[in-house]
Amino acid sequence: MPVLEKARALIARPSITPEDAGCLDLIASWLKPLGFSIERIDVGGVSNLWARRGTGGQLICFAGHTDVVPPGPLEQWTSPPFAPTVRDGYLYGRGAADMKSSIAACVVAVERLINRRATSADSLALLLTSDEEGDAVDGTVRVVEALRARNETVDFCIVGEPTCVSRLGDTMKNGRRGSLSATLSIKGVQGHVAYPHLVKNPVHLVAPALAELASTTWDAGNEHFPPTSFQISNAHAGTGAGNVVPGSFEIMFNFRFSTASTVAGLQSRVHALLDSHPFEYDIRWTLGAKPFLTSRGALCAALTDAVAGEVGIAPEPSTTGGTSDGRFIADICPQLVEFGPVNASIHRIDECIAVADLEPLARIYEHTFDRLMSNR
Repeated sequence: MPVLEKARALIARPSITPEDAGCLDLIASWLKPLGFSIERIDVGGVSNLWARRGTGGQLICFAGHTDVVPPGPLEQWTSPPFAPTVRDGYLYGRGAADMKSSIAACVVAVERLINRRATSADSLALLLTSDEEGDAVDGTVRVVEALRARNETVDFCIVGEPTCVSRLGDTMKNGRRGSLSATLSIKGVQGHVAYPHLVKNPVHLVAPALAELASTTWDAGNEHFPPTSFQISNAHAGTGAGNVVPGSFEIMFNFRFSTASTVAGLQSRVHALLDSHPFEYDIRWTLGAKPFLTSRGALCAALTDAVAGEVGIAPEPSTTGGTSDGRFIADICPQLVEFGPVNASIHRIDECIAVADLEPLARIYEHTFDRLMSNR
């Protein structure tokens, strides 16, 4: 089983983000004999690979990451996280589902496709990074910048994130919400709690505004996205003493927003709301991701047909969940979807993937690429 063998070889490398632990060199050794040119775009201690076969026609890309989250307490794993183990029909190890098996399946898929299609007018590429689970500052975004600088664009991209919920094939992500975060600092006057006339309590001052922010309907969503959500993630005030009114109050919050809202629109509404209340504040904004959406087109159709032909169901399009590196690639690729194995065990102790899903996943990728090439 070539997919299983390749997945085990990758899982055995302890590539805890942002370390690559030799995964990209191993993948490059698999791709070079297939005619791929290998380019490393390493930045800031992050390992990035751009592998391309062909120079013309449509460019069909697979994107993913070799880095994994830390395994957590080793004693809680049934078998060591970086000693890939098959047990009761499952392959166990950190990265088994997120997302080294997807990479292994893609490599097998392109190998089989190239063996069947010795020549093609179209091009294939893999974009891989070791900085997706961490800061995501010097990973895929840097490769995209390099490609854009030389006017190299992608026509179709599959990101191999684990998207399925209950069984292989049930879900594909055809978009993701944006992420807009802010740190809000409220200014007060510190003092003794027994002398309220001498203090300005920033927690009291901002409480009505926070309630208003939390109860505001920011948009109604649309046919592809749920309504935009506002969530406070952190709040801090005080010196630790029980008899001191704090002099400042810091709140961190986040919007997960759809294409029904814009960054500028959300920021403007927040400022207008805060300005209507009697307190001084500073606010710092951070845009983590812009929303993107791939409407039904050649890529969604090809993937849907491939999944249905392999496992007998049609994947449900979804835009739920957190962010992925698709947010960077969408800037140079008009059609992008995420598709990979069942995600129930990702980031958990005893992460695993069903061995029976490995070969079907490779065939789904292979037939999706094949259908996209056949459309010309």
